[in-house]
Amino acid sequence: MKFFPLLWATLWRRKPRTIFTMLSIVVAFLLFGLLQAVNVAFNQGVEMSGADRLITHGKYSFTEILPYGHYQQIRSVPGVDKVSHATWFGGRYQSEANFFPIMPVDQETYYDVYPEFVVADDQVATFKRERTSCIVGRGLMEKFGWKIGDTIPIQATIWPKKGGSNAWEFQLVGVMDARDETMKGQEDFMVFRWDYFDEARAFGQGTVGWYNVKVANPAEAETVGRSIDKLFANSPKETLTETDKAFNAAFIKQFGDIQFLIASIIGASFFSLIIITGNTMMQSVRERVPELAVLKTIGFRDGGVLALVLAESALLCLIAAVIGVLLSTFASGFLKPFLPGLEVNLGVWTLALGAAIVLALVVGAIPSLRAMRLNIVNALSGH
Repeated sequence: MKFFPLLWATLWRRKPRTIFTMLSIVVAFLLFGLLQAVNVAFNQGVEMSGADRLITHGKYSFTEILPYGHYQQIRSVPGVDKVSHATWFGGRYQSEANFFPIMPVDQETYYDVYPEFVVADDQVATFKRERTSCIVGRGLMEKFGWKIGDTIPIQATIWPKKGGSNAWEFQLVGVMDARDETMKGQEDFMVFRWDYFDEARAFGQGTVGWYNVKVANPAEAETVGRSIDKLFANSPKETLTETDKAFNAAFIKQFGDIQFLIASIIGASFFSLIIITGNTMMQSVRERVPELAVLKTIGFRDGGVLALVLAESALLCLIAAVIGVLLSTFASGFLKPFLPGLEVNLGVWTLALGAAIVLALVVGAIPSLRAMRLNIVNALSGH
């Protein structure tokens, strides 16, 4: 710490240059923090998927609908504890911007298979009783200002009603909460009754999107999955049964390879950052050649000079990185209503600080090596 005043003074030797370089790093780490938070949000549901749950869907695509008749056959497979089903509805509330997952489900079994979502018993009872009822996540309820008893109009994008209308209306009878605080935001979707949906839709009667299967023993999940798929092998509607985690990961990839996109954007921004920050460090060392020679003259070893230049690089990068990630933390709070689960968590902070250290080493490597190899006589003579 006794060398900190020296480091601080050299860092601010050229204030405009340092400020603009810091701003570049701050913007890069603001972007880094937000993109990593998006990655966390998209993968949170995948990581929290139940180990005792399987998803049975069409063999060639989960967009392929399956006969409702599969239900009893799956239920009879040894090792199966409970079975439910759901279908992707694909609707909007009021405008194209108000998109959230909407699914018709089996009202009798859905919350037995998904115990991580908590709904009051009286609300579940009403859901099972009222044909046009629906239940929504608490985040959606607060976002749109809904209350129990409201009529929620939804504009269908896939499933029109008989007669050609795309307008569906549901009565809000319940609100979902995540049982585990770490899953907060994952409950922000809407479910309504499949029997009402099946009766009112214009086509596709007697089909479901996929089956949600809860197994009695998670260790036997793979065996149970193979047994289910054997039932429908060589049939017109063959199935593929996979873990809940694998299904959710595949579903997310339908929106694009999020991790690849994030890595590409971050990689491009950091490549530019290395050029900008490396140039700053090179100029800084070039300007201080006589000063570095004096340090060597008064007893600083080559390793000490190298450490000083690397420490200056690390100080620059770490200060800017912390500011950038702090800004991304505040920004994520404003964006969270639009993307539930968006959070700059400890993992993002750890990645950011690690990236800042790597950046410091990369941009400081050449200048510090040059400083270490500096010849005192040539440096003081101006050669």
